[in-house]
Amino acid sequence: MNDSVVLITGSTGGIGMGTARALAGRGASVILSGLDPERGQRAARDIRSSAGHDRVHAVAADVTRLDGMRRLAAAVAGRHDRLDVLVNNVGVNRPARELTTDGVETMFAAHVLAPFTLTHLLLPLLERAPAARVVNLTGGLPGGPIDRDDLQGERRYLGWLFSHYNHTKTMTMALTCRLADRLRGSGVTANVVYPGHGYTPLNRATPIRAFPIAYRPIAPLVLKVVAPLFLSDLTRSARSSVYAATSPELDGVSGAYLDDRCRRKPLPASALDPAAQQAVWDLCVRLSAPVLRAPAPGD
Repeated sequence: MNDSVVLITGSTGGIGMGTARALAGRGASVILSGLDPERGQRAARDIRSSAGHDRVHAVAADVTRLDGMRRLAAAVAGRHDRLDVLVNNVGVNRPARELTTDGVETMFAAHVLAPFTLTHLLLPLLERAPAARVVNLTGGLPGGPIDRDDLQGERRYLGWLFSHYNHTKTMTMALTCRLADRLRGSGVTANVVYPGHGYTPLNRATPIRAFPIAYRPIAPLVLKVVAPLFLSDLTRSARSSVYAATSPELDGVSGAYLDDRCRRKPLPASALDPAAQQAVWDLCVRLSAPVLRAPAPGD
């Protein structure tokens, strides 16, 4: 990947940083994206040291916000004339329903709207690459039904476990299917990957109140002792993203779903439902309109 340029959102820690380290180690120029500027700079220095080259830098951006995505896309376009791989890795989990400053439910913003909007903002750069790839991450327990009338959890919001998180991650799969269809013929592919359950900062930060009341007394034991034993390390959790970004077996492949062992698997029926795909797509079109009306970076 010596000539490749890669952007990974949510990559100053966790699975995203594991993905960044692996791709930089293969010679790629890597752009890290995260909320905290200092954490981003530390991560960039760390990865530059392990990769043995200096083509790693960090951009502070909140990709749950439209202005954050716009600034990130502009920063990438200001530094690079093309983008070979976009990994939409950022993930959030909220026990109670929260809205971003744009009035969008936070998990929908991170897992669905961000991949949609960033792909469109960066499409001119992606189309300049010989064979660009968009890699979207699902997670949790995806595959349940998509409620087309409650995409942002306005009527029914379940917290951490068996949750709206899973709902949005199924929507990520549906979005990727529709995105793959729309990108056909452009030279850009879009696939979705499942990383497995890693012992990530997101999982480690699970609050006690996320557990059912009856299980809260043992929650610290579960989080501090049991979870590290059973959840995979971040190197394993990053491998499906790395595979989707690099494998020659995926040349020209779009709309595929890869599990945590990098095997192609059938997408759940809920993600393949045309009505569900259209509902997710239409909502993303409406919510992203304030930034997508303007000329995209690189035009």
